[in-house]
Amino acid sequence: MEFIQYLPEALTAWHLLVLVCGVVGGLILGATPGLSPTMAVALLIPFTFHMTPISGLILLGAVYTATVAGGAVSAILVNIPGAPANIATLLDGHPMAQQGRATEALHYCFISSFIGGVLGVAVLIFFTPILADFALRFGPSELFWIALLGVTVIGSLGAKSVLKGLFAGAFGIWLSTIGYDPVLGEERFVFTSHLAGGINIIAALIGLFAIPQVLTMLEAHRRGSATLYDMERRRLWTSIADNCRRLRALSIGGIAGVLVGLIPGAGGQISGLIAYDQTKKFSRDSDRFGKGERDGVISAEAANNAMVGPSLVPLLTLGVPGSPTAAVLLGGLLINGLFPGPALFTTHAKITWTFIDTLLLAQIFMVVFGLTISRYSRFVTRIPNNFMAAAVTVLAVFGTYSVQNNFSDVLVMMVLGTGMYFAMKVGFSPGPVVLGIILGPIAETNFMQGRLIAQSLDGTAAYFFTGTLNIVLIGLCLISIIYSAYVEIRSRRKGAYQWQRT
Repeated sequence: MEFIQYLPEALTAWHLLVLVCGVVGGLILGATPGLSPTMAVALLIPFTFHMTPISGLILLGAVYTATVAGGAVSAILVNIPGAPANIATLLDGHPMAQQGRATEALHYCFISSFIGGVLGVAVLIFFTPILADFALRFGPSELFWIALLGVTVIGSLGAKSVLKGLFAGAFGIWLSTIGYDPVLGEERFVFTSHLAGGINIIAALIGLFAIPQVLTMLEAHRRGSATLYDMERRRLWTSIADNCRRLRALSIGGIAGVLVGLIPGAGGQISGLIAYDQTKKFSRDSDRFGKGERDGVISAEAANNAMVGPSLVPLLTLGVPGSPTAAVLLGGLLINGLFPGPALFTTHAKITWTFIDTLLLAQIFMVVFGLTISRYSRFVTRIPNNFMAAAVTVLAVFGTYSVQNNFSDVLVMMVLGTGMYFAMKVGFSPGPVVLGIILGPIAETNFMQGRLIAQSLDGTAAYFFTGTLNIVLIGLCLISIIYSAYVEIRSRRKGAYQWQRT
């Protein structure tokens, strides 16, 4: 198997060093309230320019894995999820800390994250070659619909409002058209000469994810800080044995994480909440959930990390990310000249399989370092928000400027970030905008190629609407919109009914 064939490449000293740095840094970033995996990966992409594509992807993958697990630290200790994926963790994790069981909760968190993460990588190893072979059947029309599917799914499933999500995705596609037409070479929406080459992807990624978070952290600093709890002494082996005995919670969390990860745009926070809800329903002690029940922490964290590997399956094979962080990783791939699809597993097989190998190794380093530093993790949560906001701002400006040594990119980053901060206040999400910017050129290029093919055949647009794959992809686009609209309407009616009863 290719997974074993390229394992020695993943075990080289340099790649292991990059992996360790990514895991340790990811754990620290994840444990810091307000620093999400998506923002962490976006901030680090500019620094991968000075690395080989393999090393850069290893770093990003390690940070992605570790920040998801590290986000549980702040959820447990200060009742602030490090990322949306850790929302379910705090429901029982923080009550455990209030009861003097913070160390126990952190042990369960990292052990279950490791088990779920290994399961997720196993799914990634098994499914990616199968789906990559299937992708060989795709022509320009299918690739056009896949690009639209990515924006549609993220826009509808990854946003609170379907209309706002789709509007944000359309806005991202419009931003991608700024600059020269890739086919005709004509200028479009070039308001200044600095935008002739289009909007820099790195500036957009950092601006849309980092700057709103900086402003949010400054707001949180004015509101004050949360209460911290002492860490009790607890034997690690006791936690490991107890965790492994809770197979129901681990199984439900792992399965939920895998299924949600394979669905493009579903997001990690959904997997954790689904796992938590199902574990509670199947538990004989459901009334203990929300009061410090260990199964709640175990299932939520197993689901969060089990989602990471499967979320990369549609990304690597079809270019459709399974989560907002995977969408940022898509930008990292494209910047390094790596395009999702079958070529990743043929022409760039060494890079791809080494990256997948290191994702498995990252799970091992994550649980080792996570358990080692769990006793001292409370100090990370004490970092003041204003200090962290200043550090993130410096990294954002430096990373954006270093890409092209162009201060105009910094201005674009600040404008997009400030605008997104206010847009988030009214329910918009940065994920659809980013994916629109990334997938817009792919959709446009394949649309133009498909139009040329259609003209050579019969001169009609039937080329885009005939064929089994085209019909299936169009159907998936419609299903994602209709289903999300149905869920939104149902939740609003349920909320209105509960309000009337109270």
